[in-house]
Amino acid sequence: MTTTVSSASPPAAPVPAAPPPARKGRNRAGKQLHGGWITYTVLILFTLGSLFPLVWTAIAASRTNTRLAETPPPFWFGGNLFSNLDTAWNDANMGAALLNTAVVAGTIAAGTVLFSTIAGFAFAKLRFRFKNLLLTLTIGTMMVPPQLSVVPLYMVVAKLEWTDQLQAVILPTLVTAFGVFFMRQYLSQALPTELIEAARMDGASSLRIVWHIVFPAARPAMAVLGMLTFVQAWNDFFWPIIALTQTGNPTVQVALNGLGRGYIPDQSVIMAGALLGTLPLLIAFVLFGKQIVGGIMQGAVKG
Repeated sequence: MTTTVSSASPPAAPVPAAPPPARKGRNRAGKQLHGGWITYTVLILFTLGSLFPLVWTAIAASRTNTRLAETPPPFWFGGNLFSNLDTAWNDANMGAALLNTAVVAGTIAAGTVLFSTIAGFAFAKLRFRFKNLLLTLTIGTMMVPPQLSVVPLYMVVAKLEWTDQLQAVILPTLVTAFGVFFMRQYLSQALPTELIEAARMDGASSLRIVWHIVFPAARPAMAVLGMLTFVQAWNDFFWPIIALTQTGNPTVQVALNGLGRGYIPDQSVIMAGALLGTLPLLIAFVLFGKQIVGGIMQGAVKG
């Protein structure tokens, strides 16, 4: 009798279930997301709306005052751009104004970033008496209208004989409550307390901690604060028009205030001067825009 031995076959491997179909509008991990036509349409409209004031300024600067007063106004460039730019440059002393504004805005931005970072680090990571009270008072100064401090501030400037001098514009705005609060909020999240304690255990002084730990950690926020402060100082008009004169040490905004004066202001020359005052900011953003946006994105990721 022959016995047949049947070998047991191994169980079949389970068949993996098919992945669910991807929903419309979603991409798999690792692939770049693409916006639809609605997204691009909205972005194009916002871009055109943002560029319109600059384009209109250039169009108005290339026309005559008579043509600007007509209806409808011009919507394309004319042939008087360079002559209006030359008139604005000579009449408003724009060469000295641009140099003064670069000095004022650069100094204010550097001072605000430096002092605000140090003060923000102190409020965020150090322990000292009345810290919360001092922080509250610092933030409270943001609620005081700047117009209330003009008279006492001008009295101090006149007493020091700083009228019509650049330090009269630089020193009052060398540090801001917004900058201190901004850096305090950023360093509270981006700078680990353990890192500071480890540096102190290694014998690092406070100055060395600030230079080698705080400044590198705060670099993205410092870039953003510096950019915002520089643009604000460049466009500041209220206090410079009080402390400076057009014939002495004018900034760009003070110089533009003297353009087109007369019975009928020449709007084309005024627009030409405004274009001259805007070009340095545009050039700076074209040259350093990638670093500025990179600092903003790095700060957003760390935050």
